[in-house]
Amino acid sequence: MASANTKEKPAPGEIVAVLRRVLSENAREYLPLYGLAVLCLLAIAGATAFIPWVMRPLIDDVFYRGDFGLIPLICAAVAGVFVVRGLATYGQAVILAKIGNNLVARYQQRIFDHLMRLGLDFYTDTRSGRLAAQINENVLGVRDMLSMTLKSIAGDAVLLVALVGAMIALDPVLSAIALLIGPPLIFVVNKIMRRLRRVARASVEVNARLVGAMQEATQGIAIVKAFTMEEQLSAKLSQLIAEAESQANKIARVSERVTPISEILAGFAIAGVIGYAAYRASVGGEPPGSVFAFITALLLAYDPARRLARVQVGLERSLVNARMIYELLDIKPHQRDMPGAKELDVGKGEIRLDRISFGYAPGLPVLHEVSFRAAAGKTTAIVGGSGAGKSTLVVLLQRFYDVEGGAILIDGQNIAEVTKHSLRRQIAYVSQHPYLFEGSVRDNIRYGRPDATDAEIEEAARLAHADEFIRQMPEGYDTLVGENGVTLSGGQRQRLSIARAIVRNAPILLLDEATSALDNESEARVQEALDEIMKSKTTIVIAHRLSTVVDADHIVVMEEGRVAEEGTHRSLASRKDGLYARFHRLQSERGLGLVDDAAMAGEAAFDRENVK
Repeated sequence: MASANTKEKPAPGEIVAVLRRVLSENAREYLPLYGLAVLCLLAIAGATAFIPWVMRPLIDDVFYRGDFGLIPLICAAVAGVFVVRGLATYGQAVILAKIGNNLVARYQQRIFDHLMRLGLDFYTDTRSGRLAAQINENVLGVRDMLSMTLKSIAGDAVLLVALVGAMIALDPVLSAIALLIGPPLIFVVNKIMRRLRRVARASVEVNARLVGAMQEATQGIAIVKAFTMEEQLSAKLSQLIAEAESQANKIARVSERVTPISEILAGFAIAGVIGYAAYRASVGGEPPGSVFAFITALLLAYDPARRLARVQVGLERSLVNARMIYELLDIKPHQRDMPGAKELDVGKGEIRLDRISFGYAPGLPVLHEVSFRAAAGKTTAIVGGSGAGKSTLVVLLQRFYDVEGGAILIDGQNIAEVTKHSLRRQIAYVSQHPYLFEGSVRDNIRYGRPDATDAEIEEAARLAHADEFIRQMPEGYDTLVGENGVTLSGGQRQRLSIARAIVRNAPILLLDEATSALDNESEARVQEALDEIMKSKTTIVIAHRLSTVVDADHIVVMEEGRVAEEGTHRSLASRKDGLYARFHRLQSERGLGLVDDAAMAGEAAFDRENVK
């Protein structure tokens, strides 16, 4: 995204540029409704501008000359004006609300679709809580900008022109006196806007941080309480709240400066008009009807003039919001399908890594020319200490990032040359941190394959050893899981995640530490479920616990981003000086079914020093 510093000094025509973009993207869709809204606004303007013309005959003919026969006609005209104003005001309000609500919905959908196209690199650099808060706050800017522009141009501007025209027709000299406030008011408003532009953006960013921090604190409430972080987070939130309050007060002070200035200037103008009109009436003996009609037009014109003076204040704030939305929408996905990319055609499902190199940041490589083959329909396990690059391989196999060198081939097809969607459709993935979404148990399993039948979902749950506990839930498969399945145990969430992978029925299965966070009983049940899903599929297993990979058809041992050795459990364990044998010996000596990362890394480093 562009930096805040560059955005604090936008080009003079930026409002027009952003407004033009918003209109070009949305105006055609709403043209009929905007037409109706404009007709309503014109009706309001015409009816309001008619009021001063009723005042002159009312004062001169009825009250000054005593022609009371005009009263029914004048009363009917006044009643008609307010009927038209009432109906037109209701019509334009409903129409603009309908357009605005639909605009918000369209941009929310558009932003979500765009976020789904962005790669993991974007989410690595962006806090999800702050992103959600920023979207919620900024998406209203587009709606407000369009509604405000239409009301100011088709409503207030037309009304002001009509009333100023009436004022000039009624009395050109008094009109000149009244319009003297225009130039100083425009100068002051422009000066205020330059200041408001900066504080409005700062306010949006502070509020996004505040709402994001609140969201993250509630999502991690178990950790907050476990580490007694309440006071720390409360202090952090207090600081953000105070900053947000300060920015809101600053916006109020800046934006509301228009009101006293416009009121003072209008007061001097109206006083001048009344004084000059009284002088003319006393010297020239003119009847008061024209003056009263003029003052009525002037007072009626003051309201749209005041709104027009403030409209730029609102537009500036809407501009900041709309501009930040477009900053997000203009982010280009770093990882795209190649031109002419084909669908991945998986037959046997053989996976081959050919000298792949990769790093998440420039100059910090994670993998160095890694090569190995995962045979079709077999299980390949990848083991090694933390930082060896195991999970990175899973990320690259799903093409969440592109490799920097080498190639990943599935049945001889380079995954960089096929569509990402077709690649991921052929893969079922089970993470060590299962994620459940809003909805029912059935919904969460069905995310694996949207067209799965209820019978297929229940069969997948049975194979995942989840059917029993699901049926004990209050509403069975229709039970809502709560936020990320908070009401379920870790083993239950993992088994639902496995059921999701089973129902996907993909030829390739990726298991990333699928049992590492579970207790022994849960691990046993989950491992049974995994044994079911792994049959006849090309499976890659990332594991720390060697007990989960001893039956693998092939084991790849990683160390510092390189393949250290390969083979079966029996062949690798028999190599006395091998890395896997040391891992296995350490596990056996401790009598544990797992290998401690630090111990593995430490022993590997110790052995490397001995070799030297």
